[in-house]
Amino acid sequence: MQDPEGKGCTLELTFYRDQKKFTQPEYEKRLFDHLGFTVSDMNQTIIVMRKEKVMVTDEPFKLGPNGPTIAFVEDPDGTLIELIER
Repeated sequence: MQDPEGKGCTLELTFYRDQKKFTQPEYEKRLFDHLGFTVSDMNQTIIVMRKEKVMVTDEPFKLGPNGPTIAFVEDPDGTLIELIER
C-alpha cells in the first residue's frame, strides 16, 4: 500500500484454507476492533466507496475543533475500517 509518492507500508491479510466461512463476533465480543487508514479527501473517498456499494456505518465527523475528520465503513465480513483525514 503506497501513496502517490511511493511512501507506505505492508499490510498482511491471512486466511485459513480449511475455514469454510469467516464470521465476526458481535462488536462487544471482538478482540480486534478495526483498521485505520489516512485519506487525503474524505468526501471524495466516501463518494467512491458508495459507488462501489461499501457500507458506510458512521458518516464523516470532526473530532473537536482542530481534530481530524473520521468515518467508518465495513468490509463484506463486517470488519470496521476507519478513514481519517488529518
